[in-house]
Amino acid sequence: MTAGTNQYPIPPTMKAWVLGNPDELSLAEKPVPEPGPAEVLVRIDAIAVCATDIEILKHGLPALIEGELPFNKGFTPGHEYMGTVVKLGPSVDEFALGDRIAVEVHAGCGRCSRCREGMYTSCLNYGYRSKGHRANGFSTDGGFAEYAVNNVNTMVHIPDDMPDAEATLIVTAGTAMYGLDVMGGIIAGEGVAVIGPGPIGLMGVAVAKALGAQPVILTGTRDGRLAMGTRLGADAVVNLNREDPVAAVARITGGKGVQYVLECSGAPNALNEAARMVNRGGRICLAAFPGDPVPVDLAYIVRNNIYVFGIRGEGKSATHRAAALMAQKRFDATIIHTHTFPLTEVPTAIRYASERIEDAIKVVVQIRTSV
Repeated sequence: MTAGTNQYPIPPTMKAWVLGNPDELSLAEKPVPEPGPAEVLVRIDAIAVCATDIEILKHGLPALIEGELPFNKGFTPGHEYMGTVVKLGPSVDEFALGDRIAVEVHAGCGRCSRCREGMYTSCLNYGYRSKGHRANGFSTDGGFAEYAVNNVNTMVHIPDDMPDAEATLIVTAGTAMYGLDVMGGIIAGEGVAVIGPGPIGLMGVAVAKALGAQPVILTGTRDGRLAMGTRLGADAVVNLNREDPVAAVARITGGKGVQYVLECSGAPNALNEAARMVNRGGRICLAAFPGDPVPVDLAYIVRNNIYVFGIRGEGKSATHRAAALMAQKRFDATIIHTHTFPLTEVPTAIRYASERIEDAIKVVVQIRTSV
């Protein structure tokens, strides 16, 4: 902050990555956006690459701008970022200049029935800025840039001792939290199986354990990632190359099965396997999706009164609860942070995440290294 003033020095333009054709990113100069009512200007200090960013670059969806795909519209992707509040919009008093914050994606429109009930990640006006929908990196400019405007509802304070890279992982933990505590209704003492040790799956292990789940079982194919799951709190890990996952869950639970499965792999047979891991009346949360339609044994699901639901993002303020667990050091999210790149190397960072180079899990772009 400039000495003797209450204002951070803000340049008229900023560096930002802009999406052209599919998989075509270019570094450009864009005007620094101006915060409106209930908004602040965030100086972005770091941002993590998400698998959804990769989908947007390739296919456009789930990003939409006025109902159309985001290509060649001057759109800046990226949504898992943290930073510093450097300018306040009119009437904003929930945050102060200099506050360190992490963000969630969705503000929603605030006017549809879904937003009114707190399910703003399922906004019925999704993608239509003209109807008030805001989701940074999806329908409005995101965080592969030096600055972004955020609604106050999409931000959470973070402690000064939380490293930038860790703060970028709050969104990932928030997605796991949304599936486990809001949509799933998990309570302490219930068994949880997590399928797929990607970023959301690994955070799912950490959040489930922090919420008191017992046992927490992680399944996957990579021993290194399964080891990370153990460090994050998994009571047991299962390598699918060595043991059938359904049989393993039965063995670990003494034949009882678990109450809850968080499916994060998108594997073609994952839902059928999940159905046989849960006990009657159990719940399955789908946080990933296969590339193609898959056959499902619906009769088994119906006969056993199994609940199946999908989640989108980190609704109902789950990010705030995840941030609280991380601030209380209930788990160490930095375990899944594997690589760091500067803003000028965003395409390389995305390639590392997309191709899992050097077994990359969570790749962080560090935009600013000093205050």
